[in-house]
Amino acid sequence: MKDNFDAIISRNTLFWLLITNVAVLSPLYEQATLWSIGICAICFVWRIGIYLGKVAAPPKFLVTSLAIGAAITLALVSTEIGLLKALINLLILGYALKYIEMREQRDVKAIVLVGYFLIALTLLDQQGMLNTLHLLVVVIINTGILVSVYQDKSNKLANLSFSVKLVLHSLPLAILLFVVFPRLGPLWMVPNMKSATTGLSDEMSFGDINKLTRSAELAFRVGFDNPDGSTTGPANQDLYWRTLVMENYDGKTWRQDPSIKDLQRQAFFQKPQRDRPIASAQNKIEYVVISEPSHQKWLYGLDEAFSENSQIVELPDYTLYSLRPIDQRISYRVTSYPNNVMELTLKDNTKKLNLALPANSNPKTHALAKKFTQDYPEPQARINAMMNYFAEQAYYYTLSPPTVGEQQIDDFLFDNRAGFCAHYASALVFMARSSGLPARMVTGYQGGEYNPQAGYYSVYQYMAHAWTEVWLEGKGWQRFDPTAMIAPQRILDGFDATFDSQSSYLQDSPFSPLRMKQYTWLNELRQQISSLDYYWSVWVLGFDEERKQQVLSKLLGDVTSSKIALMMILSFIVIALIIGYYAGLFNIDNTEDPLNKRYNLICQRLAKKGVPRPQGQTPSDYAKTVEAKLQQHPAIATKFMALSDEFMVLKYQPLSAEQTQQHMKQFMRLYRLLRLRLLRS
Repeated sequence: MKDNFDAIISRNTLFWLLITNVAVLSPLYEQATLWSIGICAICFVWRIGIYLGKVAAPPKFLVTSLAIGAAITLALVSTEIGLLKALINLLILGYALKYIEMREQRDVKAIVLVGYFLIALTLLDQQGMLNTLHLLVVVIINTGILVSVYQDKSNKLANLSFSVKLVLHSLPLAILLFVVFPRLGPLWMVPNMKSATTGLSDEMSFGDINKLTRSAELAFRVGFDNPDGSTTGPANQDLYWRTLVMENYDGKTWRQDPSIKDLQRQAFFQKPQRDRPIASAQNKIEYVVISEPSHQKWLYGLDEAFSENSQIVELPDYTLYSLRPIDQRISYRVTSYPNNVMELTLKDNTKKLNLALPANSNPKTHALAKKFTQDYPEPQARINAMMNYFAEQAYYYTLSPPTVGEQQIDDFLFDNRAGFCAHYASALVFMARSSGLPARMVTGYQGGEYNPQAGYYSVYQYMAHAWTEVWLEGKGWQRFDPTAMIAPQRILDGFDATFDSQSSYLQDSPFSPLRMKQYTWLNELRQQISSLDYYWSVWVLGFDEERKQQVLSKLLGDVTSSKIALMMILSFIVIALIIGYYAGLFNIDNTEDPLNKRYNLICQRLAKKGVPRPQGQTPSDYAKTVEAKLQQHPAIATKFMALSDEFMVLKYQPLSAEQTQQHMKQFMRLYRLLRLRLLRS
């Protein structure tokens, strides 16, 4: 068909453009500035007025002036909102302004192409299962515009149906390319499109983790690969997900050591190395972590964690670090060695760092630590006594602790006696350092919610936790968690065993799915839905080179380039044949009218019921014969009489396009009913 670029846009196409404009722009609302949204809304309302015939299209100089003004404004505020966000807003505004000033079909095709580009841009940032299904619907709607341009039909459902078929025909090829095409990880990494960050920070004060206990957001999920095929991981009290190590303390805030930050900055060019321990299968744990976007670079793992992912490095403080910010959901495989000794020999500078305390800080706590040193000269006994001190004294675990003054730890230990994990871990580190034991703060997450439907653990932000590591001669860094002495159920059975979810992580989340936990059947439904999203993350978002090779090995055995090429050629042929078949290229008899074909099919089925149609008998006479002979099936006879009437009208009466559509709709309804009824009776 020859393109008529100067053709007037039909009302059918204008209708689809109204729908598509909202569908394409709605997923990008987080990146759009308020005034960009305002301009898009004005364009949309104006276009509705054009569609209804209330207003005329705006003059070109007005649209051009708006475009120039928007571009200048974006250039001025680009330093505040970021260059990427500014470019996205420029594209959004260009789409909206082109949308309002279009007059011919060439403009429609430009709108459709930009729409596909915006959909692809959104998909780079939003790759969840529901987001992908949403964008697939948007693709179908956007394709519906092209269908309305080339199909000379006013039936909107027919346009939509044909658009769905086009998209479905493209899916086999998309799946083939997804499986076979090389995984080019770094090319798909997206620059940070959001300014906000979630989760843990590289600085921690007393109130920081308390803020996370009010968040029901998912932090990451973990699936364990056990040798026996089971999916359960270690017990809850062993699920300490190490994220950050804090070694600098100024009396108020814990921070990462500058040397670790230097390694993080240089990691992209010079990767730090940690020697992997030699361990048997019984002494290692293998699992897959699926991290939610945090817009930071630190990752999660059990002690001592290693990853073969080329985009992840292992830092000397036994944490995992990504070379790129986690701006989209990522999957990475980890091997942990829980029995490995961490840093058996402590360097002098590391020892000095982990014994340092601010001058004139917390004198009461310092005096208490000196007493522990006198009473327990042996390091292991001393740290055990400090841990028991929390259990023996009247301390309380709470998410709403009293405020503290300048001498934070003194106020907590001797006056308030109430706090949460950050308070107790900070106090233990301070006492250990004051007594001559190197100690540091570790932050991460503790525990996890097991989903038996799919066999994985969900770790939420409210599970954020802080604990202490103390270095002991001959044992290296050892984990000590004073929270286990104050609130053992928090560690043994999880956060929900100690705190009321309604007054903690659900307090600010009225629509969180976690509210379904208290209802058994709703909780099972929640976990089933979460399982689908987990499988999507593992098999689609986490489909890396390793998984690709596993799939190809199952299909081809020994994977070679010639086998892959042959598989692709055969797949292309099969896909082409299927598309050709549905396009009608292989139909031998294409001459029969579809209307006649359907009517004759019903007649053939009636013949099998004992009412054959003699050659040359008119449809009306045959309908009377059916009515006379099928008195025991009056419903069939009545519907066939109505079908025959519609058939005669469609075949022999002059009808307008609208009348034809109405009668064809009625004919098809009767045809489907009769075909099903004659099949059953």
